[in-house]
Amino acid sequence: MKNIVVYHYDAFSKQPNKGNPAGIVLSDITLTTEQMQEIALRVGFNETAFVIPSNSADLGIRFFTPGHEMNLCGHGTISTLYCMKTRGLLENFDTLTIETKAGILPIKIINEINDYKIRMGQAIPKFKHFTGLVNKLAKALGIHENDIDPTLPIVYGSTGTWTLLVPIKKLETFGNMKPDNESFPGILTQMPHSSIHPFCLETIYPKNDMHSRHFSSPYSKTIEDPVTGTASGVMGAYYSTYIKSGRIEYELIMEQGQELNRNGEVFVHISKHNNISVEISGTAVFVKEINIELI
Repeated sequence: MKNIVVYHYDAFSKQPNKGNPAGIVLSDITLTTEQMQEIALRVGFNETAFVIPSNSADLGIRFFTPGHEMNLCGHGTISTLYCMKTRGLLENFDTLTIETKAGILPIKIINEINDYKIRMGQAIPKFKHFTGLVNKLAKALGIHENDIDPTLPIVYGSTGTWTLLVPIKKLETFGNMKPDNESFPGILTQMPHSSIHPFCLETIYPKNDMHSRHFSSPYSKTIEDPVTGTASGVMGAYYSTYIKSGRIEYELIMEQGQELNRNGEVFVHISKHNNISVEISGTAVFVKEINIELI
């Protein structure tokens, strides 16, 4: 019998039970892939992160939804490194690298007054235009086709994990969305495992730049991600590519989670000197410990 302690942290918020919950396993016990998947299923969060040794970086992290492994998870990364830093496991690190299945990514730990903010690099953004039927896409989101903004492209985007970016005209539409996740693979035939990330330029809070929701692939066995780090990063890259492409540097604030009463903010940093460079930053808060017994 193995007793595994899973630390529950909420990312992109300083208030427990807001932002996005992540499970974090720091255990020295060697776990198999099957055991990691079982733990993630039993915890039930959109992602659970497992810290592992790395020969190529300072540490490695693997990410699991209840249904499958992910290449990268923004809120899982932010939560894990915040957890490790505040528990004294990264005392000598202000910068480090992490190995993920999306590649080796740079991390900065920023000291704030009695707290920390974690800033993580993401993979070079990639985009691929959606060629499916827009009316079926709208129906899958529980909205009308004319709610989608025709002046901006619908594209698959990735900075480590693929999602479909769908521009929406009005903020009020987000409260009406009722996703039919099971229908996603039949509509997203180019990338059947992709999630869907509708967004708009109207925001609840005037200081913020974009509002969004994030609906999971049915293969993840979850419905919606409250506040999504990787999708916020690729949304920032979309902004700098398709919306306002004239600047070299961008500092954006993405709001998400309000429809689920899990308000959160993701800070996105874009640089366009050579390739588009994407970083996200945020903080986290400890909520509780979860004990999982493995046979």
